[in-house]
Formats: sequence, structure tokens, C-alpha cells
Amino acid sequence: MLKKCGDGDFLFIFVYCRCNMVFKDKRVLITGGASGIGKIMGRKALERGASELIIWDINAEGLELTQVEYSGIGGKVLAVKVDLSDLEQLISAAAETRSISGVPDVIINNAGIVVGKLFHEHTHSQISKSMRINADAMMHITLEFLPEMMNRNSGAICNIASSAGLISNPKMSVYAASKWAAVGWSDTLRLEIEQLGKNVSVTTIMPFFISTGMFEGVKSRLLPILEPEKVSERILSAIENRTKMLAMPLPYWFIRISQGLLPLPAFDWVMKNVFGIYDTMKEFKGRQKI
Repeated sequence: MLKKCGDGDFLFIFVYCRCNMVFKDKRVLITGGASGIGKIMGRKALERGASELIIWDINAEGLELTQVEYSGIGGKVLAVKVDLSDLEQLISAAAETRSISGVPDVIINNAGIVVGKLFHEHTHSQISKSMRINADAMMHITLEFLPEMMNRNSGAICNIASSAGLISNPKMSVYAASKWAAVGWSDTLRLEIEQLGKNVSVTTIMPFFISTGMFEGVKSRLLPILEPEKVSERILSAIENRTKMLAMPLPYWFIRISQGLLPLPAFDWVMKNVFGIYDTMKEFKGRQKI
């Protein structure tokens, strides 16, 4: 069969197989899966042949609507209402998921919040809640399921961080802190699993602003605000290809090289005056009160 195929045909077959290795007949857990890119990734997982989509979200109405909307795509849809800032609820949701569906094959830690204020304008509650949802929750969720993934020697974990986990930005201090924590933990987890020789992939995603409403009011001078559909597709493709780290639109290596080579005043000047990063949050509105 291979002899009859040209190079182009062989490449197509290879990519097609890769694209169906992770999601087909797999159980996929997505946090924050009732809206934004979480919801889009859920649809795409079902379209790729996932046997079950497990959605965790705090929005009961959104969960119900998504469950109904996706019921005809294929595969089962389990909706679990959970406040990820509450560890007891998180552990209970994991127990419910394990009891009804078993251990997920793919975990996408996607849920997140942003306050969008100067640091001194935050309340203690906003600081704690941001860190619990954006950083702590993905660790606790992964801890709930990782040992069983490692025992069966298969699985994929994808942690949605942010480009704010690479670059500081005014009016994002606590959000950036949570995402720096997420990036550091996620990639260290990858190294640990690789050292143990386990077949569980860990992918860290660091996107720029996405036009989902979470960052309503954000203005970008040079870099494009990302489209949810395209971002969701790139994330699922990264999981399929076992990509270790993915930043978009600027690759993470470009950012890190720039930070390493340029003196801090020069790097600040480039980020502010060339890319306009440091002014992106000036007109931030967001979509939720925290």
C-alpha cells in the first residue's frame, strides 16, 4: 500500500492517523467548558470522535445549554457544576466524574478569571480567588487523576496558561502571577513525567488575548487579537501532536530570547513602543465581576 502512495499521499495518511490518536474513543475533561474556547474545544473533541465530553463549569445555565446543544454531535456529554476556587467542591467533582465516567484520558485545564486592575486596587479576596482558579485548581485537578493515568501509562494533560505567563503587563499583576505559576508548574510536571518514563503528555499553552469577551475592551497595536475557533483548533492539534509548549502568535522562544538578550530598559521599550503590550489593558472592561 505504501508503495502505491506518492510522498504527498503518505504524508496525508500519517497526519490523519496522528489527528485521531488522542481524541477518538477517549474521555475528555474540560474545565470552563460551558463558554469561550472551552466550549469550542469540547465541540471539536466530540467531532474528533471522543466517546465522552466531561464539562466542568460554575455556570449551571451554560452547562445545561451546552449539554443539550452537543447531545447530537456524538459521544456522551457529562456536565458538572463546580466552583474551582473551592477545593472541597473540586475534589467532590473529581469523585463524581470518576464514579460516572471513570478517569479522563485527556484533561484540558482551561478555566480562568481576570480582574484587570492595578495591583493596589485589588482586594484580598480577588487575589486569592484569581490564584486559586488560575493556578491552584489545575494542580489539584491533575493530582486527582494523574496517578491513575500513570498507572495505566496513557493520557494527555493540557494546561491553558497565557502569554501573561511570559511577559509582565500593567493591570494584570495578579493574573500574570497566576499564569507564571501555571507555566512553571506545567512544564516542570512535563519533565517529571518524562523522567519517570510514563506515556502521559503535558502541553502548556500560552496565548495572547482571545476575543471571547473575557478581555473585552483590550486594544492591541501590533499583535492580532486571537480568534477563538482558530485558537481552539491549534490547542487540540498541539495535544494530538504532544507539543510541549505553544505560545501564540509570538513563539515563546522569541519572547525568552528577547528577554535574555535585551537589557530590561530596552525590552520594556520594545514591548511598549513597538508591540504596544504595556498599554493593552488601559480600556479593559471584561465580562464578570469577581
